[in-house]
Amino acid sequence: MSSNPSTAARRASPLRYLIAGAVVLALVIAGYFAFAGQQRVPDATFTLLSGQKVTTADLKGKVYLVNFWATSCDTCMKEMPQMVETYNRFKGRGLEFVAVAMNYDAPMYVANYTQTRQLPFKVAMDDGSAAKQFGNVQLTPTTFLIDKDGKILKRYVGEPQFAELDQLLEKALKT
Repeated sequence: MSSNPSTAARRASPLRYLIAGAVVLALVIAGYFAFAGQQRVPDATFTLLSGQKVTTADLKGKVYLVNFWATSCDTCMKEMPQMVETYNRFKGRGLEFVAVAMNYDAPMYVANYTQTRQLPFKVAMDDGSAAKQFGNVQLTPTTFLIDKDGKILKRYVGEPQFAELDQLLEKALKT
């Protein structure tokens, strides 16, 4: 008895669809958890230049920005005056801001920049753990906008669109 290739192909076909369906379902589930995982702020501790420690748990109930930056980053230096201006405009309404210098940045340079520019917000030195907890941040600047419930509303890689950031801050600070 010879095997008919078209019969074998028809039998394999439903199996192929099942496997393809399982792969798609696995990707959807993985994507959901990856996306959902990025929506909540991680548990992280920032060590400020003063030596004081601030955690994301301490900031719960507040709207805040976490900005990963470096003194050697041209875009960071370009955006910093506008970050200061944004903070100054919204701090009276409860905005908090933590500027997290990357672990490769020399503490002396960060302290000097912070002092000479009179940065009005919290400045922290990362030992690499905060960047890792925030999704392995490697590109600077990377800025996260976090709402009062600890939900990440927006992640900017590169300079933020400041008009959009202002609108998101207006909305987040109203609630």
